[in-house]
Formats: sequence, C-alpha cells, structure tokens
Amino acid sequence: MSPGIGERLEGKRICIVAGSGGVGKTTASAALALGLAASGKRVAVVTIDPARRLADSLGLEELGNEPRLVDASVLAGHGIEMRGELWAMMLDPKATFDALIAKLAPDAATREDVLGNRIYAQLSSAIAGSQEFSAVAKLYELDRDGGYDAIVLDTPPSRNALDFLDAPDRLTDFFEGRALKLFLVPTGIAGRLLGAGSTVVFGILKKLTGVNLLEDMSVLLRSMGALIDGFRERAAAVKALLSDPATTFLIVTSPEREPVAEAIFFRQKLREARMPFGGLIVNRAAVLTEAEMADPAAIRAQLREPLGDALAAKVAKGAEDLQVLAARHAEAITRLQAELGEPDPIVVPRLDGEVQDIDGLLVLYRHLAGEGQPG
Repeated sequence: MSPGIGERLEGKRICIVAGSGGVGKTTASAALALGLAASGKRVAVVTIDPARRLADSLGLEELGNEPRLVDASVLAGHGIEMRGELWAMMLDPKATFDALIAKLAPDAATREDVLGNRIYAQLSSAIAGSQEFSAVAKLYELDRDGGYDAIVLDTPPSRNALDFLDAPDRLTDFFEGRALKLFLVPTGIAGRLLGAGSTVVFGILKKLTGVNLLEDMSVLLRSMGALIDGFRERAAAVKALLSDPATTFLIVTSPEREPVAEAIFFRQKLREARMPFGGLIVNRAAVLTEAEMADPAAIRAQLREPLGDALAAKVAKGAEDLQVLAARHAEAITRLQAELGEPDPIVVPRLDGEVQDIDGLLVLYRHLAGEGQPG
C-alpha cells in the first residue's frame, strides 16, 4: 500500500495543490484540510476557484478574502470529531493586491495616491503576475501572521498554476523594468509622452469627462516608484517561501490523456524550478472489484437464466467496457509513475456521485489517507 497523505505531509506546513481543471483539486484540497484539522492541527484552506464548491462542501454560505472558521458542531453532525480548527477562504486577488500596496506604501499619502487612483483601479488586476502574486502573497501573509499549523492552497489549472512559480520574478521585473524606470524619471519618456501634444488631448478629455487622466497618470507613476523596494523585498520573501523545505506541491490528476500530460508538464517545471514535490494523487480511477474482473462471457452465461439473454448481454457488455477503461487507466498510471518518478501515487477510485458535501469530503479523505479516517 502506498504511503497515505498524512505520511507525505509529515513536517510540512504549506501544501500547494496543483493540476489541470476538472480533476478534483478543490475537493481534494478541502478534504485534505478537513482531515488535517480533525487530527488536531489548526488548518487554513485557500481557494481561488470562483465556484461555490468549497463553501458548499464545508457547509458555509459564502467565503471571503479572510479565513472563516468552520463550525465544529456542523462537522460533529457528520460524525467528525474536530480536535483542531478548520478555516477556509476564497482569494480575492485584487483585494489582496490592494492590501499589499497599502502595507508596502512608505506613508499614508502614497497609499492613498495609489489606491485612490483611477488608472490603478483598472491596471491592478491586469499587471503581469498580479493575480498569481496575490495568491502566494496571501499564502505568505497567512504563514507569517495566521498562526496556522498547516495551510492548503488550491490553485487554478496547472498551466496557470505555473505562474505561481514565476510570479515573484515577473512582478519584480515589472517594477524594476527599464520601461517603468524610464517613465519614473521626470525628464525621461514620461516627460516627452506627456508633453504639449498629449496635454491638449488630455485637456479635451478632462473637459468632456471631468477626469484628469494626465494628473492621474503622473501621480500613479510617481507613487509606484516609491513601492519598488518594498515589492522587491516581498517578492524575494514569497519566492523563498515556495522553495522552503516546509512547503510541498501535490499534483492532482485524473487518468485521462490531457490531465496526465498536464501533470507531467507541471512536474517537469517543478524540477526545473527546484521546487519541492510531495506526491501524486490520481483521482477518479476505474478500480475493479474481483467480481468486475470476471470474464464477460462467463458473466453473460451466469446471468442468462435469471435475467434473460438480452439483459445478461447488456450487463456483460458493461463489464467489458469497464475492464477496458480500467486497463486504460492502469496504463496512464504506469506512465505517470515513470514520468514523474513517483512509484507510489495515491490512487482514488471513482466515487458514487460528485463530492459536494462534508460526507463526500470525509470519504475522499479516507482514500487520501490510505483508508484511514480523520480523527
């Protein structure tokens, strides 16, 4: 039996759950956090999935940009003894980025100049890397200030999740980039671009709209220049957190072609970035019981008399199709073992229905734990 999730996360404080879309990352993250909290840890689970699945699964009406404590009595009603605490939140990238600006601003005037700037309001979500950087910045904040024993981060689909690895460098490059520096120099490009011709255009816009874009741009550029050092230091701290020995990445996939390819791709990027890899979870695999492995012809013969030949033939065909699917999934798992260098992935069988509530999370956690139960 492969090591359960508890053994793989021994000594780890931060778990980043990555993988392609639709493979069950959000529910795996919630189940993992639930199990860790039940075992006695103070755990925060963070998702940037815009769906309501995490809140619904945990019995919460909604999630916000700050962690909310899951009511232990609700969990007790499902037979879960909560020896620790489970906190959950849904990341709001812009609110997190704004809060970081406020924290890094050298003074109140700079903070107000940036956050109240109309151009910043439009650009803050579009700056390269800001959403991904916001996620890992929130992770850093929770790790430093939250007093959690463990933090589980649910990420977007894996090719986007790669941006987590690059976000600190890309955002630092933006603030330290030659283009921005030229704008920040009073006598540089900014002065020429905001010269007489553009001043006339901006003046007309101001008369028509009442918005002084020229002044907004000038204030924003000057104020952002005051944040460069703070962003550089925070980006370095965030990058260090991602590669910290107490941090680990779990890759979740299903045994289908595209998710398998995504998992292999992401694992390679982790290697290149020298990021810690904690293991592979293969979700929704076709795992056969002994009865389901029987020869379809024998199944048909056995059921012909009680069911009739037509119905027995349909049952036998269903068994044959399931065996073909299981064989294809087994081949995919073998490929993943070889490509990822992971001899003992955690294989979660297909469950009855979608995991949509606490009972479903509990069943999923038991599989992740190697049939162990939280609590």
